[in-house]
Amino acid sequence: MLTKFETKSNRVKGLSFHPKRPWILASLHSGVIQLWDYRMGTLIDRFDEHEGPVRGVHFHNSQPLFVSGGDDYKIKVWNYKTHRCLFTLLGHLDYIRTVQFHHENPWIVSASDDQTIRIWNWQSRTCISVLTGHNHYVMCASFHPKEDLVVSASLDQTVRVWDIGALKKKSASPADDLMRFSQMNSDLFGGVDAIVKYVLEGHDRGVNWASFHPTLPLIVSGADDRQVKLWRMNETKAWEVDTLRGHMNNVSSVMFHAKQDIIVSNSEDKSIRVWDATKRTGIQTFRREHDRFWILAVHPEINLLAAGHDNGMIVFKLERERPAFALSGDSLFYAKDRFLRYYEYSTQKDSQVIPIRRPGTPSLNQSPRTLSYSPTENAVLICSDLDGGSYELYIIPKDSVGRSDVVQDAKRGTGGSAVFIARNRFAVLEKSTSQVLVKNLKNEVVKKSSLPIPTDAIFYAGTGNLLCRSEDKVVIFDLQQRLVLGELQTPFVRYVVWSNDMESVALLSKHTIIIASKKLVLQCTLHETIRVKSGAWDDNGVFIYTTLNHIKYCLPNGDSGIIRTLDVPIYITKVSGNTIFCLDRDGKNRAITINATEYIFKLALLRKKYDHVMSMIKNSQLCGQAMIAYLQQKGFPEVALHFVEDERIRFNLALESGNISVAVASATEINEKDHWYRLGVEALRQGNSRIVEFAYQQTKNFERLSFLYLITGNLDKLSKLMKIAEVKNNVMGQFHNALYLGDVKERVKILENAGHLPLAYITASVHGLTDIAERLAIELGDNVPSLPEGKTPSLLMPPSPIMCGGDWPLLRVMKGIFEGGLESANRGAVDEEEEDVEGDWGEGLDKFDVDGMENTDIEAILDGAEAGEEEDDEEGGWGLDLDLPPELDTPKASANARSSTFVTPPQGMPVSQIWSQKSSLAAEQAAAGSFDTAMRLLHRQLGIKNFAPLKSMFLDLFSGSHSYLRAFSSSPVVPLAIERGWSESSSPNVRGPPALVFDFSQLEAKLKSGYKATTAGKLSEALRVFLSILQTIPLVVVESRREVDEVKELVIIVKEYVLGLQLELKRREMKDDPVRQQELAAYFTHCKLQTPHLRLAYFSAMTVCYKSKNMATAAHFARSLLDTNPTIESQARTARQVMQAAERNMTDATTLNYDFRNPFVICGSTYVPIYKGQKDVACPYCTARFVPSQEGNICSVCDLAVIGADASGLLCSASQVR
Repeated sequence: MLTKFETKSNRVKGLSFHPKRPWILASLHSGVIQLWDYRMGTLIDRFDEHEGPVRGVHFHNSQPLFVSGGDDYKIKVWNYKTHRCLFTLLGHLDYIRTVQFHHENPWIVSASDDQTIRIWNWQSRTCISVLTGHNHYVMCASFHPKEDLVVSASLDQTVRVWDIGALKKKSASPADDLMRFSQMNSDLFGGVDAIVKYVLEGHDRGVNWASFHPTLPLIVSGADDRQVKLWRMNETKAWEVDTLRGHMNNVSSVMFHAKQDIIVSNSEDKSIRVWDATKRTGIQTFRREHDRFWILAVHPEINLLAAGHDNGMIVFKLERERPAFALSGDSLFYAKDRFLRYYEYSTQKDSQVIPIRRPGTPSLNQSPRTLSYSPTENAVLICSDLDGGSYELYIIPKDSVGRSDVVQDAKRGTGGSAVFIARNRFAVLEKSTSQVLVKNLKNEVVKKSSLPIPTDAIFYAGTGNLLCRSEDKVVIFDLQQRLVLGELQTPFVRYVVWSNDMESVALLSKHTIIIASKKLVLQCTLHETIRVKSGAWDDNGVFIYTTLNHIKYCLPNGDSGIIRTLDVPIYITKVSGNTIFCLDRDGKNRAITINATEYIFKLALLRKKYDHVMSMIKNSQLCGQAMIAYLQQKGFPEVALHFVEDERIRFNLALESGNISVAVASATEINEKDHWYRLGVEALRQGNSRIVEFAYQQTKNFERLSFLYLITGNLDKLSKLMKIAEVKNNVMGQFHNALYLGDVKERVKILENAGHLPLAYITASVHGLTDIAERLAIELGDNVPSLPEGKTPSLLMPPSPIMCGGDWPLLRVMKGIFEGGLESANRGAVDEEEEDVEGDWGEGLDKFDVDGMENTDIEAILDGAEAGEEEDDEEGGWGLDLDLPPELDTPKASANARSSTFVTPPQGMPVSQIWSQKSSLAAEQAAAGSFDTAMRLLHRQLGIKNFAPLKSMFLDLFSGSHSYLRAFSSSPVVPLAIERGWSESSSPNVRGPPALVFDFSQLEAKLKSGYKATTAGKLSEALRVFLSILQTIPLVVVESRREVDEVKELVIIVKEYVLGLQLELKRREMKDDPVRQQELAAYFTHCKLQTPHLRLAYFSAMTVCYKSKNMATAAHFARSLLDTNPTIESQARTARQVMQAAERNMTDATTLNYDFRNPFVICGSTYVPIYKGQKDVACPYCTARFVPSQEGNICSVCDLAVIGADASGLLCSASQVR
């Protein structure tokens, strides 16, 4: 049994396969009907209008309809395209058990617990016949697939066959139906539409199911007496043929297989049984652990079955349908119908060779599984699953091709799999011992060899080599030298396909294709959602493979695509040019012609065969969005340009490939503001200031133009812009331009005209324009503003640019791989001259007419405004004197000529982006500027939520990993990435990790200063130092595993100090609560501190308790202090005195929440002991412990992480990631 699809749901009571699509309907006990795609394994739709269980469901064989019947006495007809119920048929008075469409007439038959069977016309939506006669629940009813018969089964222990020939003769048009209403009442009891032809009696209990054979006059039934009965009928009578016994409980459903001579039944005994219909014996049984079976469905067209059980359903096959075949040069040997057959590709001749295997083996899945052929000896090895795995060796007589009557006795043997490994040697696998037996053609063992891994199958891997498969890997093993030549981790491999030159191998598993070299070095992996079925290599080294419904290709770099869709699955045997040779599931050879242009083109690009690419662009019909997207993705936007007519797409591609001239031509065609703006941005990136200027002029973007003229030092045009602003009455623009030009008089004039007289006066006064200032003072009268005293004004003038005008110097490089002439070939020449112009892409500005760049709108405005002034000003106030090169008369270049036009070098990836992509360490992400990624990593690894303390460190990391160089005044600052561990010998193309400002040695130095401050009693300062160490550790990176352990150890040390110092500082605040003071002093002694600091803690606790007359507790601390062998004599003396005093009075004046005999940890927030056995929660970063009520708060020890959060742990070294 080969399970193809499985669902988990409520109990499945009804099933129906769609006749054409890979769909199955399942009706559930919960009242829901599910529509599944069993090929993709997805739920397509669900229908839930029934109340209560739905027991019957059935697809129409041609319309987009299905019918369902349930315990709500309703039959519903649904349209699955519109997702709704079309109508409901009412009439049954009890649960409806089954429903079924007629294959030709617009009829539905339904069986019900009201002891009747009804036939309905779904077009007129009326009941046309009621079949009465059963005297208990009718469990099922179905139409005969060809004749006018209905079979029904009932709990009255009978199976009935009804003749509905009379009903067929009556017209079924709606008008006649209405006239028949009166007549139907008389038909209800003893009607003449349908008469009982036979009553089959023989079951001892109620019958649950009965069904017809698709072609023969047979009926099969299953009942509560646990028996399956086979009945035969003729024109006059029906009789019992045989009884099939074996089920241990009620038989729920039983059917004939659509293609094979077998019966399938299932039962409440949790089993599905398969029976031979001719021998009437059991062949196989499939059991489930806990689920009773209720329903079976057989696919009408293909070899599929489905069974519904208590917890869902399964779609399955009984036997493999893949023919076993072996390729040899121009011929194919394959097994079909117990014969070995031979097919020649060149002549397409197919012939039988020899009969194989004794016919009539009772069990399923005994057909040949694999086939191996030795061409020199003309020998064939056939493996099957017979007897747990066996092989048969046939030597084909030279003259027997075409003569299939020669029966020869094969040499047999047992073994998991067998393959030829040399001319006259074959290897057989012994699964149990993981050994390989090498045998000769007489079937004698020549040598034994142990395999390097537990192997469950072997495949050919070149002469003398085997490819051994285990659950999760494959190895290539040399039998001669007993060496492993290569190994590879893979999913479970089903088929192995070697390329013609044996240099590459494709390993096919259920949903994965792995391409590897002959030494099993991985080249690429492909994942498919739909099952992979077969594959073969074409002559170019492209792997062509099939899934259930597509033929696809896989290039050596892992790119894949669809070649064509399939109606039925096929098994590829050979690919030759544009023809795919394959076997279908019936074992017929087929040749399919495909269009290989797409993958040949991609392969040529991949292998850099650019002349081939050129000719394909010129001559083939390659086009479409997918191809353009592919070329863009692979970094060939300039090639994609030649597939595109649409100007918008051409514009985007031209920008992407840096081809400004094509972009200008497209922008001129489109003439939209957004496109001009984007052109300006790209031209600015390339430093082509003329095009930037042109683009800004087209959009009348005066602010940007002003700034462009300022940074390029083009003061003439800047002053013309100022005139334009005046004409357009744009005061702000005019003022800005005057400011950029340093024209003070103009600024005063603008301010005066705008009515800002005080500002105009101040501007004139400060700049020493006294005559203007006096005139303005008279106008202002008493409102003359006073100038600040004691200030010396400084002149505000724009700096003069170092580099004036001109484009940036551009790199002169070879024109690139694709020569001119492409464009003319692709876009269709209008006339010779135009063809010449468009011949080269990447040429200066020869893509558009220079005169067309004049902006006539503004000219007109200026002409109107300055009619009295220079009327003969050619430039019209704009002065677009771009000094463009004249149109080049490009001669046609020969195909292999190289010209040195400019092609923009591709933009590299910023180093910070490389860092960000390569690292999973938070510190390196912060150094790369990916703060959000760093925060996400810290949250995931350490549960950190409060990032405020880390903000300054993030900024330090970022600024510390970059340096900045000043460039020209008109270009931006150049950032430089500083790499960790860089040396002169480092490869310039390999980026090292970022340099980090925090390292482990700094923390060790800080730790020492923290210890020093603690010893000196500067507790606040010590706490600050320890806390800063604790908050820096997440952003430290170390190299080795040993250092990782040291970092983790440091976290624990520092956490203990932070907690202890917090306790001690809290104690010092609580002057008026002596009990709490003693408790905190006592808890402080339980922090794991260095011995000198522990002594201080003991001394402090002893002192506090002694002063509060808690003698017994003070004595405990004095004893603990003496146990540490204090080096300071005064401490030891005091401790001994306290001991003596306590011995006289060993009591405590007050009771403390402190028991030193019971181990405990201290809650980092409430500072109470959490004794052993009590519940607690921890901080995922610093591991401080807390009482459960603190869960979800920020940890008060490290002030970073959320208490009780899930976290994966500290990651501070690349060695942990590896």
